[in-house]
Amino acid sequence: MPHLSKPLSEFFTLDKKLSQQGTRFSLLAGETFHIPYCALNNATIIFQQGSVTLYRKNSPIMYGIVQSPVIFGLAAAVNKINNEYVLIAETDCMGYFLPARETLVYIERYQLWREAFYWMTWQTRILEQRDNQLIGTNHYHQIRATLLMMMSWDSDFRMRIGVLNYIQQRTNISRSVIAEILSALRKGDYIKMEKGKLVGITRLPNDY
Repeated sequence: MPHLSKPLSEFFTLDKKLSQQGTRFSLLAGETFHIPYCALNNATIIFQQGSVTLYRKNSPIMYGIVQSPVIFGLAAAVNKINNEYVLIAETDCMGYFLPARETLVYIERYQLWREAFYWMTWQTRILEQRDNQLIGTNHYHQIRATLLMMMSWDSDFRMRIGVLNYIQQRTNISRSVIAEILSALRKGDYIKMEKGKLVGITRLPNDY
């Protein structure tokens, strides 16, 4: 997902209280996250370590890869999530989960409304930025925005992710179009790639 500063202080305040109530989990890279006793869209899931990919269920579209720390479903008990989602670990992950209705109880009990508001505002800005990048823009601008976002990742993580596959899953642009644009950018020395991974960006033209 696009990079914006996470409200980390607020996250750690929420984490300190919610972690006392949650059920722990760990995932190996490539594993899909499952909850044994409730649906994913009725739970609050906190990833303390690792990176995870978010997909909409029964759809090839990927919402993005999120690096920890991150909270999913913080407000699910207030505003029901109707869509179903799938979380797949990109790296080894650790965290915990709890039913969304319990999250709401603890937010009230410990008066964590300010922290919850900050976290939800950050998520809204992330989705807003994603929409600005992908909706109503041409293929090149979608690819350009995705490349710039990938450069915001730390280098070790970026070298795990194939550029073409990631762009295709995030934008649904055909692989041939993506490959053509990436090839042109490489030939123009605008980007550097090794073994399909993004190594660096010199600069990216505003238009293709």
